[in-house]
Amino acid sequence: MSDIKQYMGEVGRAARAASRLVARAESGVKNSALVAIAAAIEANQPALLEANAKDMAAGKASGLDAALLDRLALTPARIAGMAEGLRQIAALPDPVGNITDMNYLPSGIQVGRMRVPLGVAGIIYESRPNVTADAAGLCLKSGNAAILRGGKEAIHSNQAIAACIHAGLDKAGLPTAAVQVIDTTDRAVVGEMITMPEYVDVIIPRGGKGLIERISSDARVPVIKHLDGICHVYVDDEADLEKALQIAFNAKTHRYGVCNAMETLLVAEGIAERLLPELAKMYREVGVELRGCTTTCKLIPDCNAALDEDWDTEYLAPILSIKIVKDVDEAMDHIQDHSSAHTESIVTENITRARRFMREVDSSSVMVNASTRFADGFEYGLGAEIGISTDKFHARGPVGLEGLTSQKYVVLGDGHIRN
Repeated sequence: MSDIKQYMGEVGRAARAASRLVARAESGVKNSALVAIAAAIEANQPALLEANAKDMAAGKASGLDAALLDRLALTPARIAGMAEGLRQIAALPDPVGNITDMNYLPSGIQVGRMRVPLGVAGIIYESRPNVTADAAGLCLKSGNAAILRGGKEAIHSNQAIAACIHAGLDKAGLPTAAVQVIDTTDRAVVGEMITMPEYVDVIIPRGGKGLIERISSDARVPVIKHLDGICHVYVDDEADLEKALQIAFNAKTHRYGVCNAMETLLVAEGIAERLLPELAKMYREVGVELRGCTTTCKLIPDCNAALDEDWDTEYLAPILSIKIVKDVDEAMDHIQDHSSAHTESIVTENITRARRFMREVDSSSVMVNASTRFADGFEYGLGAEIGISTDKFHARGPVGLEGLTSQKYVVLGDGHIRN
């Protein structure tokens, strides 16, 4: 344990020193580094595939399930995707140094706010090696140093990607310590990383609920996170029926194992008889299991009775809870009691109700006449995201480049003194 403490102290000190150099780097230098990393990833495809093959073999031997093995796997297409993602980040506007809200005050000074990096970001994630490249790119472009701790199942893949990152940083004249990928699988590393605020300014966990709960509970460093995605779609009795059918179907079935998939459908009693039989048929054709309230079960004969815990469950599977409610007020009450504050959507043609829903529902994304599947950094025009935050401070919703920065006040004077 003392060796891990020493190791992480060395990593932290190097990251802190590198963060000052990256924070003052010009946009062109950062972009050059990103392009060089992308080129290195493409040039080293054989080495990346060889390293990933070791991880895949170890994963199969240890009994990883098919879904985890799929997340772990690197293919030529996924490697090309990592490189393209870095080039896309390079093409995004640089938020660092941007000054907004500059105003003259009665005293004669000008006061505004400037975007600045957070400093050192510690990112803890599982399975997907592509996160190593994505996280490195986003942190670098936003002027932050990064300490990346991937899962033990991807250790060889992550180290191979780290070598490409360091080659790109070196070529652009930036310190390789700007992005450090932890090279040990010792779990004590996580405990150290989340309790060294002198070196790390923010922790971003990406993984299962258990991992994120542990980090949130034990961290002495601010955490940007969401625990789960219990997302709702409410179909109002003034909804367009065709819109409602398509949105409710897409929100559940577009992809099951993602945090922005709908887990509970709320339907106003005035439209339930027209909507649910047809919608149930659509779900049945793709194998979605339905669990509903008593009234829902009367309208859908093969619907299973929902238990109390169903309203608080993130299925990440072809399972959907359905509840019939009186009106928008009851729908919002249900969301207040059971939502994870990730994403909620209302389907309605009543603009007054839509505005109420947007104003009163307290989630990181609130939508009108749109599928919850749009709650994604790329779909929001952020270019890429490091994760989604359901917290209320600093960053909320998809966290892109701007979410990896903060603001400081800047004051311009010309010899002004306070009277």
